[in-house]
Amino acid sequence: MYGPIAVIGGAGRLGSRVTRHLLDQGARVRVVSRDPARNAGRLATGAEVHRADVRYAATLGQALRDCTGIVFSVEPGTADSGPDSPETTMYDGVRNVLAAAGEYGLRPHFVLVSQIFVTRRQHPMNAYGRLLDWRLRGEDAVRTSTLPYTVIRPSWLTDDEQAGARVRLEQDDRGSGWVSRDAVAEACVHALRAPSAVGRTFELYNEPGAASADWPTLFARLTPDRAMDRA
Repeated sequence: MYGPIAVIGGAGRLGSRVTRHLLDQGARVRVVSRDPARNAGRLATGAEVHRADVRYAATLGQALRDCTGIVFSVEPGTADSGPDSPETTMYDGVRNVLAAAGEYGLRPHFVLVSQIFVTRRQHPMNAYGRLLDWRLRGEDAVRTSTLPYTVIRPSWLTDDEQAGARVRLEQDDRGSGWVSRDAVAEACVHALRAPSAVGRTFELYNEPGAASADWPTLFARLTPDRAMDRA
């Protein structure tokens, strides 16, 4: 990671943790937020702050300029339809970021934070603005882009390690469980640095045991997405 890293949603509950982890490792970080003033208490000292909105592609260019990595950690919209819906944030928002990166000729590593259950459309959560459908379509937009990418599907998020400190990575979206926001933030940061994370989609859980240190090995055990498609 030699250039700036854009954390889109970097003033949110998860994005602010990603930002702090990156800063702790000496990275240059750009927090991209639609309303940074409202979330000023979460803004990390040392990060650039850019006011931009993924729903409007024209606002994104300056925030993404020269970036070598992007972490998309946007919370879904709150309306069933319209400008603040899961469609506009989780799908259109992803496509707008991809388009802005392409317009500037960038090849950043794109880390998308999605969620478990996206392939299980009958889950009750999908009734909320077709949230799971739009998250999955956002994932597909990333996977079919020309950018190096990692798609992370956290399980149910917590602010502590109530399920344990060790992380478990799975694929095929069959499980359920809990994971701390700090563990997800670590996964995002390590994915940006690890070639073994590129081209992989996985679910992330906590379980009892010591915290994991060798993230590149954990990523390397995963099946690349194209190989999964051929299976």
